[in-house]
Amino acid sequence: MLTKIVEGLIHSVFGMDLSSKTAEALYFFIYDTVKILLLLFLMISFIGFLRSFIAREKIKKWLAGKKIKGHFFASLFGATTPFCSCSSIPIFLGFLKGGVPLGVALSFLITSPLINEYLVVLMLGFFGWKITVLYVASGLFIGIVSGHILGLMKLEKYIASQNLALDPEKLPDEKYDNIKQRILFGLSEAKTIIKRLWLWIIAGVGLGAVIHNYIPREFIQSAIERTGFLGVPFAVLLGVPMYSNCAAIVPVAVALFRKGIPLGTALAFMMATSALSFPEAVILRQGMKLKLIAIFFGITTAGIILTGYIFNLIEILFAIR
Repeated sequence: MLTKIVEGLIHSVFGMDLSSKTAEALYFFIYDTVKILLLLFLMISFIGFLRSFIAREKIKKWLAGKKIKGHFFASLFGATTPFCSCSSIPIFLGFLKGGVPLGVALSFLITSPLINEYLVVLMLGFFGWKITVLYVASGLFIGIVSGHILGLMKLEKYIASQNLALDPEKLPDEKYDNIKQRILFGLSEAKTIIKRLWLWIIAGVGLGAVIHNYIPREFIQSAIERTGFLGVPFAVLLGVPMYSNCAAIVPVAVALFRKGIPLGTALAFMMATSALSFPEAVILRQGMKLKLIAIFFGITTAGIILTGYIFNLIEILFAIR
């Protein structure tokens, strides 16, 4: 329904041919902005509602156990949420405000755009179940390990103070008498977070719309083919400035693979585009200092590059083509 509304708006209000590059970029911008903002409002409201049931003692207990188990469950939750990298950020900030350790919250932020249900369905259709299972396992591994490493680095000082509530004693001890108050708390949380982020979201999606629609696939393929063994890191570096959701980027990865690009290189490009877009960095700047953004991108990039080379090795060993 939203697709038809946006197409009608572009055609009737702007008078554009829907097949033109400008119309495609405008469609991408309007559709993704509306979708992200609506989805975020609903999800933040729901998470705020759930947070109203969590007592301070439970948060203390959660904070006391910063073990790998927390990273695993955060990554698993990220894998079940239908978010792109930009959509995951307000949820990530909501986790921090709720007292979730930074490293654990980052495990969610890394995994959420890498794995989701419609990506799995698309990959099953294009690549088969074996590659899909390996991809899901690698995405969880990247989220768990990267989040754990980032958590050990004690980077909380690089988070904007209004987004941080890692001291359990500072967390509000609100009391709620009924469900209505809990729902209103969730709605208030969503309103506050989106009010602070909406301009950054629009800027990030706008930039992504331009890059996504004006860089031809042939250019990407040609550039990767010329790099040889360095194709994986080059594909990742090429994917980071771009922005796209998984539904759009999976067919691109498939096309690159079918054109002769190694499997791991194609998947690394897909991972980087999904999980480490430049628009994501623009939005993250609202809640993080530049040093933390650079560290976050660096460690996650290293994990994706390593995964790309592993998949290339698997392709050679098992003659996948």
